[in-house]
Amino acid sequence: MRVFVRIAETGGFAEAARQLHMSPPAVTRAVAALEDLIGARLLTRTTRAVKLTEAGARYLEDCRHILAAIEEAEAAAAGSYATPTGVLTVTSSVLFGQIYIMPLMTEFLDLHPQVTGRMLLLDRVVNMVDEGVDVAIRIGHLPDSSYSAIRVGSVRRVICAAPDYIEARGLPQHPGDLADHRIIAATSAWTSLEWRFGAKAEIAVTVKPALFSNSNEAAIGAARSGWGLTRALSYQIGPDLIEGRLQIVLEDFEQPPLPVNIVHPDGRNASAKVRAFIDFARDRLRANRVFN
Repeated sequence: MRVFVRIAETGGFAEAARQLHMSPPAVTRAVAALEDLIGARLLTRTTRAVKLTEAGARYLEDCRHILAAIEEAEAAAAGSYATPTGVLTVTSSVLFGQIYIMPLMTEFLDLHPQVTGRMLLLDRVVNMVDEGVDVAIRIGHLPDSSYSAIRVGSVRRVICAAPDYIEARGLPQHPGDLADHRIIAATSAWTSLEWRFGAKAEIAVTVKPALFSNSNEAAIGAARSGWGLTRALSYQIGPDLIEGRLQIVLEDFEQPPLPVNIVHPDGRNASAKVRAFIDFARDRLRANRVFN
């Protein structure tokens, strides 16, 4: 089949023989044996060119699919015991990558010195195949696709403030109380000023920010300083919650959490470097209480 496909692609027995490092008679014998086996003529030879017969044109596509499946099976079998090597490209949103994925990447590279890491931190969904990405960490509900996804936890949409601010301005008891508080809006993450709350009976509140910022990190920093309340994803303030620099308010009115998934396009045929990183990141992220 490989010989037949190469002849069809190159348009000649001699060129196919050269590319396959075979003698021309061996190529001729291989095609003759294949034609005898299936009982149909696949190629016709003229003085100037080699052409596919009608049966050969149909068989060519089937051969390509079969050979691709064989290559995938061989790669999967070999990769099962291979050492992780090569360039590993991982993408995530900017702040998530800075806080959680970059430390995972550096630890992983220490364990696998033959791998070179490449971090692609962007606040947009990248096309993994077009941009050469091996693994993506994605937050939110995933669209239907052929990619493989492994859920590692979830994050919450929360309202937070510094303890000093709450002590000075009081604790909001209901989303409607936000009208009496100083709001810091991160426009890069929450484009609408209508903040929604509640899992079943949804509550919508239109906020009037006293401060706008196109940076999540800057808005969180202002809240951390005690200047006002802001909205964030729970992972973005994980270290601040643990250290007590920020605290969550209006917990009883939160919307359902968003899933966190490790996504990759290669399925069971993923390379050793990809499988090793996925296993490593999965265990580390699931163990992190920020995502539980």
